[in-house]
Amino acid sequence: MTGLTFAVGGILTATGVVAYFASDASSMTALIPSALGVLILVAAVISRAPKARRHAIHAALAIALLGVAGTAMNVMKIGELFAGTAERPNAVIASTVTFVVLLVFLAVGIASFVRARRYRAQQPTNAPA
Repeated sequence: MTGLTFAVGGILTATGVVAYFASDASSMTALIPSALGVLILVAAVISRAPKARRHAIHAALAIALLGVAGTAMNVMKIGELFAGTAERPNAVIASTVTFVVLLVFLAVGIASFVRARRYRAQQPTNAPA
């Protein structure tokens, strides 16, 4: 999960930088995917410590959930993008890329935690009798 977290953070950081320069550096909001990416990269670095792994990945997934919620409004404008009537097409594209990457990350992360919980539940307990 740590490797995926690094990849997601890197993709989002790059998405924000590309969106910023695609908008001729006129909109600081184009860097929002980069902000999310940097926060997720920080969580990935922290998750390299075995004792902090679970908490750091949980934090990265919480950031991802906030990112999905925050980008959903622009993603709803994807029809306008295809129709050629989108007011800010770069924002719609960057938001859609961010939304999809974070949604996949959330799905994989949740599945990973479910598998880990099932695995721990199957392990014998060492409780004294």
